[in-house]
This record gives sequence, C-alpha cells and structure tokens, in this order.
Amino acid sequence: MVASLTQVCFAAVAFTALAACTPERDLHGILPDKEQIAEIKPGQTRQEDVTRILGTPSATATFDKETWYYVGERTETTAFFKPDVLEHKIVVVRFDKEGVVEKVQQVDAMKAGKEVTPVARETPTKGKELTVIQQLIGNVGRFNKAGESPSE
Repeated sequence: MVASLTQVCFAAVAFTALAACTPERDLHGILPDKEQIAEIKPGQTRQEDVTRILGTPSATATFDKETWYYVGERTETTAFFKPDVLEHKIVVVRFDKEGVVEKVQQVDAMKAGKEVTPVARETPTKGKELTVIQQLIGNVGRFNKAGESPSE
C-alpha cells in the first residue's frame, strides 16, 4: 500500500510538472486566412465587404483613411519564459475614393521588420536627489508642536 501511494504522488507531481511546461499558443490581433484574402478582389470588393470578411481593421492610416491595416501575431510561451513569436503578419488594404479596393498587400513583419534598440538614458528632473538617510533626518524638527496650527 505504501509503494502505491508513493507512486501515485510521484505520478501527480510528474503530471503537474509536464502540464506546466506545455507551450501555450496565443493569437493577438487579426491573422486572416489565405482564403479570406482571396475573397477580396481589387476593383470589385467594397469597404463593407472587407469589414464582413476580415472584420474591423486593427488600424487605419493617420492621414489617409482609405488605407486599412490588419495586424496579427501568433506567439508560443513555455512556462515563465519570454514568448517566442511564430508569425507576425500585416495585411494592408487600400481603397479608392469611392470605397472600392485598389490593392491588397501582405507583409511578413518578421522578415520586413527592423530591430529597434531603445535608448537607455534617463531624462533628468529638477530638484536634488536625497539619500534615504537625508530624507529621514531632513524631516526632524519640521513637525508642528502640539496646539500650534500650521499657519502660525
């Protein structure tokens, strides 16, 4: 009986450890299928049809509202590690002034993107920097005496 209880406990721990290490796949944004994109025909499909096929765009161009962007990313995360990007695509749909599709373009952002390194500098702020000791000692004697109001 003792051996079987030990085996059951070991199996439960092993199962939990394996389940925790199973990669989790996530989809962020919109990744349309090839069939959905094939439904959009330049010169024929209208904005309403694109919305019905692909949904609401992730973004529109700032100055040119006739350009819609569908951005999607598929990631895989194992346990507590940083997610691995499996797929990152952008579908660009351009419309003419009448709302008819002019061009549909697919961009593989993983191949076309550039790695950007953020600047590590900090913006200086006004005032002086105090150590913890200076902050603690600096308030000694600044408190109101009993019965005094702050305006006196």
